[in-house]
Amino acid sequence: MDEKKQLYIKSYVLYFLAVIAMIVVVVRICFIQYGDIVPDANVIDESGNEITTKIDSIEPSRGRILADDYSDLVTSVPLYNLYIDLTVMDDELSQEIDSLSYHLSLLFTEKSKSEWESELIMGRQNNDRYHKIATKVKYDIVKQVRTFPILREKKYKGGYIEEKYIKREMPYGELAQRTLGYKREGAKPVGLEGAFDYYLTGEYGLENKQLINGSWKPVGSEFLKDPVDGADIVTSINIDIQDVAENELRNQLENQSAKHGSVVLMEVETGFVKAIANLTRGEDGKYYESYNHAVANRTDPGSTFKLVSLMALLEDDKVNITDTVGAYGEYQFYNHTVKDHDEGGYGRITIQQAFEKSSNVFSKIVNDAYKKNPQEFINTIRSFGIADTLGIDISGEPFPMIKNVGQDGWSGLTLPQMAIGYEVELTPLQILAFYNAVANNGELIRPQFVKEIRKDGKTLKTYEKVVLNEKICSDETLEKLKICLEGVVERGTGSGLKSANFKIAGKTGTAKIANTNQGYGTEYLASFVGYFPADKPKYSCIVSIAGPTQQIYGAQVSGTVFAAIANKVFSSSMEYHPNYNGLNRIATYPSVKNGNADDAALVLEKLGVKYKNLSQNENWIVAGMAENYVTLEPRYVDKTHIPNLVGMPLNDAVFLCENAGLRVMISGSGRVVSQSLTAGDVFVKGQSIKLELR
Repeated sequence: MDEKKQLYIKSYVLYFLAVIAMIVVVVRICFIQYGDIVPDANVIDESGNEITTKIDSIEPSRGRILADDYSDLVTSVPLYNLYIDLTVMDDELSQEIDSLSYHLSLLFTEKSKSEWESELIMGRQNNDRYHKIATKVKYDIVKQVRTFPILREKKYKGGYIEEKYIKREMPYGELAQRTLGYKREGAKPVGLEGAFDYYLTGEYGLENKQLINGSWKPVGSEFLKDPVDGADIVTSINIDIQDVAENELRNQLENQSAKHGSVVLMEVETGFVKAIANLTRGEDGKYYESYNHAVANRTDPGSTFKLVSLMALLEDDKVNITDTVGAYGEYQFYNHTVKDHDEGGYGRITIQQAFEKSSNVFSKIVNDAYKKNPQEFINTIRSFGIADTLGIDISGEPFPMIKNVGQDGWSGLTLPQMAIGYEVELTPLQILAFYNAVANNGELIRPQFVKEIRKDGKTLKTYEKVVLNEKICSDETLEKLKICLEGVVERGTGSGLKSANFKIAGKTGTAKIANTNQGYGTEYLASFVGYFPADKPKYSCIVSIAGPTQQIYGAQVSGTVFAAIANKVFSSSMEYHPNYNGLNRIATYPSVKNGNADDAALVLEKLGVKYKNLSQNENWIVAGMAENYVTLEPRYVDKTHIPNLVGMPLNDAVFLCENAGLRVMISGSGRVVSQSLTAGDVFVKGQSIKLELR
């Protein structure tokens, strides 16, 4: 055998050995990450009894999902199950059971000292290796338990055992619940929890466990490998706007006894979503965030699609908005009649007026312009990007349904029906993205929900805007479309939505809802989509409500929700009030509550109020007044003396007390006016303090 052949054989052998080694490593990692990890090993103790042990994984704390101001939308709360191995302590240490029982009775009051003592003595006699102290307790309780007699000796001498697990909580309840999503065992992850699972999960740790009384329990106080917590994702969602969006949507759904509805508010220039609400009526008649209609519900959009039709007509040079057309109320296509809302129509009007009044004469205009070559219309609207998915992070977005000529379902009625938003299907978010492109001077951008990924206070990744189409149409067409959209609110079907403070541009839509394989039913989808301020667009928004029972038209049903959200955003955004000056606009200085120094300084800066921060880097301040500015003076707080809580808002007062280990009882509302424990006195952890608020 020549040397070259021998070299090949050796190379192949080494290659296969390396592959086998890699397979073993991968299988081993999979066992460690997901399973009962390492095959059980049988260990014999001093008495000759067999103890089954294994190495198991430790779940890391899942990263948080944060609002745009870094407040928690979803967080991981560590909870603990506490036990004691009563076989570990020696006779000398067991003399402290009396003292341990006393401390346990103060903290876990469901049992008296004598009951705790009797229980612990009996457990020791029965060689109880896993005696329960408490379950599902929070970390502030755990810190106290760790200081108790016997238990402070930890596992090997005192027998103290902690089992930590993570509970996922949403501090704001159902706020944007479906968009935030979830990750649950046995279910496909949804929403942002699913889309950003890679970052949120973290790295699993490893620990020894042994089989005790049929259950696997941790062995030893040290981990074989510490878990690494997941990273945080910072969303673009604004809590205040989100709250307004959900409340306004819920109120209108209840007033209309509607089936479901959705709202999305997006930044025009960046595509970042500031609010997204989806509510569906449950069997009990109440509304829940149970399905993401904005992202996943593809329906006939109705008259909001007329903007697409008008853009195609203008781009293909078929019409001008000053051209006139006879809008006489009925338009015949074969054996099908399309009617206007106003019986008898509007007479001879311009195409701009037809758009503003949402006349269905658009079915005739489009049919006349493209009937010789319907595919030209299809190709033009496809060039806008309206037939493509947006590629958003959240799963579940369907492809828009835009038929081609000759495709199944195409007929002589398809072209005039498409012109007014039937026989086409899009999601609310897809429609919003198109309108947003008009507001954004033709730049079609992807809606996004996450701005950055953070870990330990450092930014790991930043998300910039994603451009899907740099220019969906010409500037000339855009200017004409903007005139028409403003006209809808100034003079047309949305005239009831006019604001005295700023201009709104948008389009109403009312469409019958299709029943699967049964044609169109008797229920309607009412929509309003647009942007504001019209002269310098900052936000775009869509509101869609399905199955309203009191009214069916987009302006009355959905437009009112749009207007309420727009007014809230306008009134609360300082950028819309450039001439605001704290000294000129407020006759007296604001009353500043005593509390967190950073929070107080932030608010005063936003309001443009002069202040001096004299807090000397202390976290807590007492606010006062000087001749022409607010003063922030230090309030010294330590963990051994009762803090002075008078003048503080409830959240700050409770935070200080619970962080120090005090139990808080509250009466009244407002700010703290008195406290039951004297400020400056030494306290015992677990002691109760009553706060009166007014």
